[in-house]
Amino acid sequence: MRKILLVCAMATARLVWGQVSDTAKDDAAADRDKALRAQLPGLFRDAAEQYRGMLKQLEGTQDAFPRRWEKGSLVTIGPKEWTSGFFPGSLWLLYEATREETWKREAMRYTAMLESVRHYTGNHDIGFMLYCSFGNGLRLANPDGYREVLLDGAAALCKRYVPSLGMIRSWDSYKNPVIIDNMMNLELLMWAAKQSGEPRFREIAVSHADQTNRRHFRPDGSAYHIVDYNPATGKIFGYYAGQGASADGPWARGQSWGLYGFTLMFRETGTPAYLTRAVSLADFLIGHRNLPADAIPYWDYEAAGIPNEPRDASAAAIMASALLELATFAEAPKAVRYRDTAVRQLLALSSPAYRAPVGENGHFLLMHGVGHLPGNKEIDVPLNYADYYYLEALLRFRRLQNN
Repeated sequence: MRKILLVCAMATARLVWGQVSDTAKDDAAADRDKALRAQLPGLFRDAAEQYRGMLKQLEGTQDAFPRRWEKGSLVTIGPKEWTSGFFPGSLWLLYEATREETWKREAMRYTAMLESVRHYTGNHDIGFMLYCSFGNGLRLANPDGYREVLLDGAAALCKRYVPSLGMIRSWDSYKNPVIIDNMMNLELLMWAAKQSGEPRFREIAVSHADQTNRRHFRPDGSAYHIVDYNPATGKIFGYYAGQGASADGPWARGQSWGLYGFTLMFRETGTPAYLTRAVSLADFLIGHRNLPADAIPYWDYEAAGIPNEPRDASAAAIMASALLELATFAEAPKAVRYRDTAVRQLLALSSPAYRAPVGENGHFLLMHGVGHLPGNKEIDVPLNYADYYYLEALLRFRRLQNN
């Protein structure tokens, strides 16, 4: 009898402890939510101050967009570089955050510098170039001509579609390479389908997402960076590391691109397979043994030198923004976990460990980004796309709070 009572007592204790533990976790998550919410006004104020300094720093330049701050110098790029849309996009996001006309005026000025790429077909990045700039501008202010530029950009992107593969060719190198980043450009096509009524935009976006979902992932749920195809047979020539540590390793920013891309495609189509893929990738990343406690990933989840490898603030910012949206689609308890992970990432990115003091860091918001470590490029530097997705994630969090 005593043995039965002891077993019952232990089971009850485990149940009570589990309830206490779950309650403690809920309380901790609520405290993190509250802490981030309290920081938002100051974060947007400081971001605006930093970008005022950035605008001043750009005075005298023509058709130049800030990409990074490295070795004490601002590195700028022209309209055809793949990251050109992120700075105008950040200006639009600052306008959304503050509703100050100054930001609208500056956003329109820098967005206008990108009109020259409306027919660009040199790579797949037209979505990054135009949708982050003209797309946000259309959403927030609807200036004349923005819709037409975006439709031209979508038509240009479609010219890279390879019907025999059912995919959009990313680059003109290799044979027919497709990179996981390409999922991000499908939002432009889905928008164009709704705006124009032309089904080909949606058909190409869905085909590309379907083929990527089928062929671009490893059994563990992680994404390859580069997959190279034979367009005649559909056979895969090879898998390449690209910006990752190895062809078989999970390059951090690439995983974030995939997570974001399949989340947005579920939003746009409601296709269950896309939600399943996004959830699978989120679970892989959040549960990875090498994800640090602050949830800011190393540049590659399997980099050989962990824990002495660089972190990548850009991968974290993209991931946080994606997780906040995914949390609105996923069922509990996953949704709670996704949101809390995103909040932990944003708190970390907003801390002195990653967010630069006003007036420093070349006036970029975030420090410690990694662009292409295997190529010895952009290692532990601020990056324009890290700032963009950081601002986007903060705004998504604010909207969720307001709702």
